[in-house]
Amino acid sequence: MCPICLLSVHFMTNWFPKWRPYEGSIDARPVGTNEYLPISQSVLLGIQHAFAMFGATVLAPYLMGFDPNLAILMSGLCTILFFFMTGGRVPSYLGSSFAFIGVVIAATGYAASGTGAPNANLGVAAGGIMACGVLYALFGLLVMATGTRWIEKLMPPVVTGAVVMIIGLNLAPVTVKGVMGDNFNMWMSLVTVMCMGTIAVFTRGLLQRLLLILGLLSAYLIYFIVANVLGLGKAIDFATVQQAAWFGVPTFHSPVFDANAMLIIAPIALILVAENLGHIKAVSAMTGENLDPHIGKAFVADGVATTLAGGVGAPGMTTYGENIGVMAVTRVYSTIIFAIAGIFAVFLGLSPKFGAIIHTIPTAILTGASIVVFGLITIAGAKIWIENKVDFSQNKNLMVAAVTIILGTGDFALQIGSFNLGGIGTATFAALFLNWFFSLADKK
Repeated sequence: MCPICLLSVHFMTNWFPKWRPYEGSIDARPVGTNEYLPISQSVLLGIQHAFAMFGATVLAPYLMGFDPNLAILMSGLCTILFFFMTGGRVPSYLGSSFAFIGVVIAATGYAASGTGAPNANLGVAAGGIMACGVLYALFGLLVMATGTRWIEKLMPPVVTGAVVMIIGLNLAPVTVKGVMGDNFNMWMSLVTVMCMGTIAVFTRGLLQRLLLILGLLSAYLIYFIVANVLGLGKAIDFATVQQAAWFGVPTFHSPVFDANAMLIIAPIALILVAENLGHIKAVSAMTGENLDPHIGKAFVADGVATTLAGGVGAPGMTTYGENIGVMAVTRVYSTIIFAIAGIFAVFLGLSPKFGAIIHTIPTAILTGASIVVFGLITIAGAKIWIENKVDFSQNKNLMVAAVTIILGTGDFALQIGSFNLGGIGTATFAALFLNWFFSLADKK
């Protein structure tokens, strides 16, 4: 074999882990990142992860005037890219980031948020997203060169736990508002919660691990019977499904590099760093595996993915908290599952027919699913505190956690010039500053 081929084989062998089959009862212990389940189970779990991200990945571009089908396609491609760039060692799904919504609207002057109308200045937003991705990747290279010790000092468990927690809590009001004022939808949201909760508590094995898909399908069937058959609510409209084509490539958009838009959007990289770090810390706590050596690669991979997404006119990407919730309840952390989820998302993005089917899922059911998923994210943050034995008898920890949670949950969005940090961003930076400031007392 030629030297280049030998070098390539050696590189690939060491870049990826040596995956091994999961052995033992499916209820006995978690499935590790370097383990895999039988192909049938892996495919079902991968599809579940794709569905878990779907609501948010569609909603984010919808609010910014982006093409949802393109966002789905790029989320799949970027997840696969992330899998390869991190050597298949970090279980993560990449989807449209909500952190971009405020700054994209500000940078483009988009006034039709929530209507689905196209953003006339989408190219300007795309250029800003690309700048953000480049900055994010540079942070990753810095971490790879200097290590993660300074990040750990900057973001100890009391901070990372709070940041993960507010990712779930911050989205709760937006989720609930989607059904407020509609009594039928509110009840159907609770039915969805009960469907998922029943599967999570009263089933075992694979059924329990597929609680989101099975819960959604069960709630969808109940909704169809109650609304379409009995006529007690707004019926599901399947007309768009019949009209949609089976295959179609979304429309790409070229970026426009506007200095002002880039200055407004690029700093979102700091928020993405915090989200990704919180994600990795949460997964580390759940798996018991030390993923810290891969933080730099994860930052670079997410940065490259965001740059790529912006380059074709899709929203910026981030590691998805929704999928942390799925991992928390299924206890399957195999990275192979995420590659499968990415492939499934690519097929969805290339099929207007499948996109139309997913769009028939009623708001009430999506709200119920979000209540479960965002709640699981919140508890994952609390688990970081518990696993790391954060001492809340210390006033420093108490103040950092208390202020961060209220700022994030209340969506305390600080405005700095033309840059809006958003509730999560403000709370994250408040946590970082307060932890540093209060730590000065330890040096006395």
